[in-house]
Amino acid sequence: MPSDTQTSNPEIDGAPLIKPSTTDHPLFDSIVEACRSVFDPEIPVNIYDLGLVYTISVDDENAVKVLMTLTAPGCPVAGEMPGWLADAIEPLPGVKQVDVEITWDPPWGMDMMSDEARLELGFM
Repeated sequence: MPSDTQTSNPEIDGAPLIKPSTTDHPLFDSIVEACRSVFDPEIPVNIYDLGLVYTISVDDENAVKVLMTLTAPGCPVAGEMPGWLADAIEPLPGVKQVDVEITWDPPWGMDMMSDEARLELGFM
């Protein structure tokens, strides 16, 4: 597993393209479920299974930071989707605050979808 000192710059050998999530935090599973309640209005699959949520970080004070992307830079809901995601996560018991950031690096690709999303969309 990469150390915390590595950056997410893809030009550094061995560095991850996407920063790992805080999967061992007690709130992680409920945050994932909240992410699964948010859908891209043009695709009938939730944004988590589409692979749009890159990183979920939860600090010691239960502040949540989500790094996500969209299917394309011209996505019509680009300005709204981070708010939808924050609104889904903020009510969870124990969550102190939520910050959702959009990134375009690395760009989203269909290979980032879960098997469930591929099946739902007829790609399997």
